[in-house]
Order: sequence, then structure tokens, then C-alpha cells
Amino acid sequence: MGTVVEISAEGADATAARDAIEAAYREMGRLSDMMNHYDPASVVSAINDAAGARAVRVPPELMEVLAMARRVSERSAGAFDVTVGSLRGWRFRSGDTRLPAPEEIAAQLPRVGYRKLRLDRAAGTAFLAERGMRIDLGGIAKVYILHSGLRALERRGVARAMVNGGGDVLASGSPGARPWRIGVRDPRAPQQLIGVLEIERGFVVSSGDYERYFVKDGVRYHHILDPRTGYPSAGPRGVTLVAQDMEAVNGLSVAIMVLGRDRGMRLVTATPGLDALIVDRDGSLWMSPGFAARLRAAP
Repeated sequence: MGTVVEISAEGADATAARDAIEAAYREMGRLSDMMNHYDPASVVSAINDAAGARAVRVPPELMEVLAMARRVSERSAGAFDVTVGSLRGWRFRSGDTRLPAPEEIAAQLPRVGYRKLRLDRAAGTAFLAERGMRIDLGGIAKVYILHSGLRALERRGVARAMVNGGGDVLASGSPGARPWRIGVRDPRAPQQLIGVLEIERGFVVSSGDYERYFVKDGVRYHHILDPRTGYPSAGPRGVTLVAQDMEAVNGLSVAIMVLGRDRGMRLVTATPGLDALIVDRDGSLWMSPGFAARLRAAP
């Protein structure tokens, strides 16, 4: 996943809790290996290598993530699109600050299009329709993997736990129990908090232009690419979503970074059970009523 994952688990038996945590890490590692497009041995890399040539059989977990990605693409009118992996000129992970040439982006942009990723649920296969296409699940696989870790804890009897992977936080607990307190970072000062959320259980998912970026000639270039332009999104600085259901949040924070505040607000209000904070480019904040009700002052 390219991030540090921390687990907090509470249980009457410390040994059983440690065993559960180890099982959760194993499960998350297994899925990360499957979905990591940087690993040439992963299933995602096999799909990319076979682009335009043949369909690839995929495990059920990966099919679930790909189908979820398709649904998010449809809900967001294509603002979220895993085929942005086809834009290979951007190298945020390696720390390379060279800008891709406009001609390179123009040549690769026609390969971007979520409808060109064809899923056959009955056959269990995925197929990229054009040579040179690639998928990058960075915007959607992490939350799924973290959730699989949380479920591994629950299967082993851990009733109260929190899994934190690079600022995406999943929590479990009993109704009425002491809530988890989760800090909400300021996109322009990530070491500082806008406030603290209190949740008993659920998902807190964030995206922002502060996660992987470089500044060149006074311009900030970040890793969330707009599938329509091939360049980093020009929307908000940061988005934080809260919901009880993974389907409500997964991928949508990235989509809102692309859509911008106004269309993002409409998407939030149209999604049952979803609350949001959007930090716009001018630093102004928009919060849904439910988010505002959960937010507490930072210590």
C-alpha cells in the first residue's frame, strides 16, 4: 500500500489480541501484494501487461475492488477512474520532479477511460481494451485492504479496534462505547489539526494535495490526477469523509478532489449516510451538518 499501517486493538486476553493483530497484518499484506501495480508479480500488473491482448483471471477480492471502482466512476461521472494509471509520465512515488511533456500526456490521455476496463464476473476476468492502458488502484484499494484487516480482527473476537493506514482510519466498537478520537489534518499544515472527530465505528477517509507532491516554478503538482485533463486536479486542497459503510466513502474523496467543492457538495448530499469536510483552494471550509456535529476542537 506504500504506507504505514497501525492497529489498536482491545481485548481481555493480550495474547489473543496480539495473534489477531498478526493475522490482520498477514491478510492486509496478502491483498496489498495482489493489488500493487508497482510489483511486477502482482495480479494488477498481469492485467496491465495483458492490456489490449487478453483477459486475465482475477481473485474474488480484486474483482470486488474493480467492480467497486466502476461504481464510483459511474457515480462521479468519471471523476474517479483507475485507468489514470495509463498516464505514466507522472512519477510522484519516485520523487522525480520532472514534468511530463504536454505531447506525452496528449498521447496517453486517450487510453484513460473506465469503460475500457471490462469485467466478466461470471468468468472471473478483467480486460483492458487497449494496449498501453494501465490501472492504478491507489485511490480505492487501500480502504478495502484496511477493512479486510479490521474484519480479520473481528473474526478473532476483537470487538473494539482501530486500523490507521496513512490517515485513512477504520474503527469498530459497540454502540454506546467510548468513541474513538481521530484527528483531521490541515492540508496546508499536515502536522496541525483542524479538529478531532469522535466516532464509535465506521470509516474516516481523506485525500489531499499534501500527500505526494512537488513544487516546481512555484506550482504545486500532486498525485491526484484529473482523468479528463491528465494533469493534477485543480479542486480542493483536501477532503475528509465519514460514513458507516465502505461503499459510501471509498474512492469518493479522490472524486471530490477532481470535481471541486460545489459538485462535491452535491455528491455528498446525494449519498445517504455520508458526511464530509471539504477544504477549498482558498482555505475556506465546507462541512456537512453531520460532520460539524461530530467535530471537536483539537487539543
